[in-house]
Amino acid sequence: MDKPQVQEKKIDAALCQFLFPFSIREGCQLSLQKELKESGFDYFHLDQEEQEGKYYGSSHRVSHRGLERYYLPFASSILFPHSEEEIGFQRYSLRVEMDAKVRFNEIELGFILHSVDITLCPFNLGFVTLCIELAKEELTYTQALEFIKQFRQLENVLKRKDYPVVCCRGAEYQEVESFLFMEVVPAIKPYLDFVNSDKAYFETLSFFVDERMYAQAFFMVAEGEELSVVDVYRAGQLNGMDAEGRPYVSAHNMQYIKEYCRTHVYSRWAPYTYFVVDDDAFICLTKETQERADKLADQMYGEYYYSLLLNFFHKIVLLKLSVQYPAVQVDKDNKDIGELIRSITEFDAKYFFVETVSQTQGKELFGLLRIVFRNNDLYEDVKSTLGRLFQYQEKFTSRRNNHLLMILTIYTVIGGIYGMNQVIDDLKGNIDWGKMLKYSFFEYIALFVTFSGLIVAAVMGVIALVRWIQELVRTWK
Repeated sequence: MDKPQVQEKKIDAALCQFLFPFSIREGCQLSLQKELKESGFDYFHLDQEEQEGKYYGSSHRVSHRGLERYYLPFASSILFPHSEEEIGFQRYSLRVEMDAKVRFNEIELGFILHSVDITLCPFNLGFVTLCIELAKEELTYTQALEFIKQFRQLENVLKRKDYPVVCCRGAEYQEVESFLFMEVVPAIKPYLDFVNSDKAYFETLSFFVDERMYAQAFFMVAEGEELSVVDVYRAGQLNGMDAEGRPYVSAHNMQYIKEYCRTHVYSRWAPYTYFVVDDDAFICLTKETQERADKLADQMYGEYYYSLLLNFFHKIVLLKLSVQYPAVQVDKDNKDIGELIRSITEFDAKYFFVETVSQTQGKELFGLLRIVFRNNDLYEDVKSTLGRLFQYQEKFTSRRNNHLLMILTIYTVIGGIYGMNQVIDDLKGNIDWGKMLKYSFFEYIALFVTFSGLIVAAVMGVIALVRWIQELVRTWK
């Protein structure tokens, strides 16, 4: 059996973006938007072309016109809303340009944090994106992969001694989480929604997918280096270094590695450029010329980043909706069932597009992201859930209407015929309450039915009014 052969490579450019998804507390999005602007974040808007080269370092820029043309209009209106009041992905960006370094496994790597983005999305979701460039001095492919693998771990859950330490501005942070929330984005910490924190044993943050950030990276190998199938596999699996500091490959079967690359790699421009998509990372590997590589890097900051962001959003919302269904107590939470039906229908109608990208290569890469994230399977599961919820709600409504009809029939018959004939004359004009003390047993029954019918009618009217107001509020939201 063939075993993978690993040859170390030098890297001329290593650009990384780390995405941290979080949940926003209900009703706090407007307050968070205000807090971000007060903290120095700028609202990202396509018509502000001065932002094109502001957040990605001195060598890269993202064409806003190109971004708009890349996506179809209905997708573009969600990704790039015209104002902060519109529904969509509201992005706030802050230029940082912070020099820092990370220590792990007796290795110290320097990096520049160019900027941080906070994108507020529908369904009370948000994303923090860190835009990082690794120092270029003698950087190897193994070191770059190991940096991503280590840095994306927010918490030292297993209390490992070799966990990375982040150093910047004279301070040392023992966890990447502390660096993120104390140094980079302290403004969002009060607005985090710790979903189901009472049901978790060790987690302290509300992760939907994993206890790590998702990584997007662009690697340009040095001139003269060749890219092998093993190099591509290592990128998708984030195979950095082993315990001895040597290049690591997590598989020994070349047939398995080739099969993995067949299903996870977009190789339209092979052998010069490869795009690798996995559950943990989306990576571009290239050995193109400097000019072509810079264009690819710009696309990783622009068009391809938003393709990843939209697919990541789809996956998290679909997982969130899937988790909500088992949590609903079907026999008790009819209101929650209605909310879940509304959320699934809204997601299906507004956000889960079949066609999103206008260009052929963009469609193919977007499709690969959707396949690897298994969004289509999750979507079919949620649609199946919607069908079951509709069936249950229909049966519940029918059963409730039958009970209501039976109650109304009883009151109509007894109160309208028996009650009216027995006590209605005594309830006209000035009521003689003392006369009721002499009622017979059946007259007391008629009196009870009459007054309880009035109370039932009043209560039902109030309930109907409250539900109507709630529906109006949901519509306005």
